[in-house]
Amino acid sequence: MDDLAELVSRAAVEAADRTALIEAHGRSVTWAEVDDEVGRVATGLGKAGVVAGHRALVALGNRIEFVTAYFGILRAQAVAVPVNPDATVDELARMLADSGARVAFADANTIGTVRAAVAVVAAGLAGEETDLDDEVLSRAAPTSVVTVGVPPAAGERAYDDLLADRARPVPPLQDPEKLAVLLYTGGASGWPRAAMLTHRALLANIEQVARIEPPMIRGDDVVLGVLPLFHVYGLNAVLGGAVRHLATLVLQERFDPEDTLDLVARHGCTVVPVAPAVFSRWLPIEDLRSRLASVRLVLSGSAPLSREVIDRFAEQTGIAVHQGYGLTEAAPVVTSTRRRQDHQPGSVGAAVEGVEIRLVDEHGHVVEGDDPREIWIRGDNLFSGYWPDGEGRPDKEGWWATGDVGILDHTGDLFLVDRLEEVVIVSGFNVYPHEVENVIRETEGVEDAAVIGVADDATGEAVVAYVVAFGIDAPEAEAAVRRHCATRLARFKQPSRVEIVDTLPLSVAGKVQKGRLRGLDRRRALELLE
Repeated sequence: MDDLAELVSRAAVEAADRTALIEAHGRSVTWAEVDDEVGRVATGLGKAGVVAGHRALVALGNRIEFVTAYFGILRAQAVAVPVNPDATVDELARMLADSGARVAFADANTIGTVRAAVAVVAAGLAGEETDLDDEVLSRAAPTSVVTVGVPPAAGERAYDDLLADRARPVPPLQDPEKLAVLLYTGGASGWPRAAMLTHRALLANIEQVARIEPPMIRGDDVVLGVLPLFHVYGLNAVLGGAVRHLATLVLQERFDPEDTLDLVARHGCTVVPVAPAVFSRWLPIEDLRSRLASVRLVLSGSAPLSREVIDRFAEQTGIAVHQGYGLTEAAPVVTSTRRRQDHQPGSVGAAVEGVEIRLVDEHGHVVEGDDPREIWIRGDNLFSGYWPDGEGRPDKEGWWATGDVGILDHTGDLFLVDRLEEVVIVSGFNVYPHEVENVIRETEGVEDAAVIGVADDATGEAVVAYVVAFGIDAPEAEAAVRRHCATRLARFKQPSRVEIVDTLPLSVAGKVQKGRLRGLDRRRALELLE
């Protein structure tokens, strides 16, 4: 199979009447109904002028139309651009312009932001002054808006009107190297950039995970779909896995400790993939075991989970937790603890079949032993570089440097140690300090800023900003930073705490010594500082 959208076609043939998707509020569809609507979306996009290679942005929550729009875009041989529904106008305008999206799908929660972002891009194309730089604006195109569950404004189109009366047959994609998805992931500096994932990469990872024994997802499973579908974990590991195995996927817009447990119990979910932050919200609940009685497998990804939490959860519920290591650029799964019968404490598992791992030192030499080194990976699941020119793609031998540091023991188990680029992982989502720092420095009265990640029981890590201000007092500076970040950054990127300081610790080269800031923060947490 070379075409990701063929997964849905196959599901409609092999399990036509099986329930495919269930929304938390009651709507459900079979695989045959999903396939039909996917075809009608693809045909409607074609009639609207979308041709192979065009990009279509999807700003939708976890709902049936996300799935049908996503696979419809792929069946039309266009490129899907799923984005965070909580993105700000600035973030969304940049992604619209950078991707050159011709179409944007929006629902009740995103329509205001999408309309404002489309207006910003239109203004830039008309030669008006915007915050979009010329290089990004050079890729922009006029964007038409498709509304889902929202009345369209002038010049927009309702999703139901986009749907063709009947699907037109579309020949399967012949080249698996064609671009399928652009997924924006934070860059080491500046704004987030889009990883280019081909049909080959996405399908390869689905199959690599499918070969794990015993299977993580089976055809008779009911899978919880609370992980955001715009995120690679929810998109390919959860949605892709459910379609591949013809399982039923129960969709929920947002995690809520009680509501999610009710949903699991009501639909008898058997496989529950969640982010690490979920466990701290569930462990205090007394009747957790009975409410998870239907569950046979809990999967955790996006960030490491401590052994203590895993053991507490297993003791309280009787359910084993399996985790893995992955990245957007790997579509996403690299390792899984399901690859080992005896899980080693602290390990994120062994490489899935078809993926190779090696450790490389700062000189580019492959190393062995117990010293932490940068993790390099190779496999058919790897991306093709960053949009638009493929920068950062795997090397000629297929190896790609992850930027993460780990230890690979003699059994092949991987142990994560640190991240080279100091990424802060909040509820499974990457926050790149440089991006937040740039936004904070835009605030009037701010001279400099440094951002670090600190441990947080609820979200795994939290963003903390150290800010040097001038001309205003500390409370006013903190309030100004918070106001500005709220307009420029998605909620998970915004600092949970803002510390106003006189100076930042600098090295002799003038670089902020973030290790000293982390030490300062630890001492403050231990109440060793006033």
